[in-house]
Amino acid sequence: MLNRRILLLSALAVAAFPAQAPAQAKMPSGAQIQRSLEAAPRMRIQPNNRVTVEQFKRRPDLRRAAPSIDIQAINFGFDSAEIPPSEYREVEQIARALHGILRRRPGTRILLEGHTDAVGSYGYNQQLSERRARSLRRVLVRRFGLPAYALETVGYGEEYLLVQTPYEDWRNRRVTLRRIDDFIR
Repeated sequence: MLNRRILLLSALAVAAFPAQAPAQAKMPSGAQIQRSLEAAPRMRIQPNNRVTVEQFKRRPDLRRAAPSIDIQAINFGFDSAEIPPSEYREVEQIARALHGILRRRPGTRILLEGHTDAVGSYGYNQQLSERRARSLRRVLVRRFGLPAYALETVGYGEEYLLVQTPYEDWRNRRVTLRRIDDFIR
């Protein structure tokens, strides 16, 4: 009898509150990406205090100070680093913005950060986030002609969740673009 009640209540709950499909995040325009990345850094570093790219990647204080924008509109599937061709329209917005920045500031360096949600082991998520960043770099270079020297990659796994949850959340599967040339040697 108790099992029937639980089953009936479960069915009623599913009918009353159907699962929400993940909403498609709005892709920022090329102009929005460009404005975000061309903004002044939140702090200035003296030339003799600049760091290497590898040091920058391990410095949260510098990361927070660098101009950046989160891109959630590239829908990485669960457990996937591939960017399907159907998402190339979104990547094209990024490419246009980066081409514009590089025309005005030829020495620009952009860090492409890959992120995951919190499902899975820490080590696996770290590897997956690195693959996501490299995947975006590969498409930007091969398909959209960006110079490889201007793009660095790093994966942060589940370290910097946008939505603090131990569960799957599409908003955490993202890339962040960060302009780092004001901080590196």
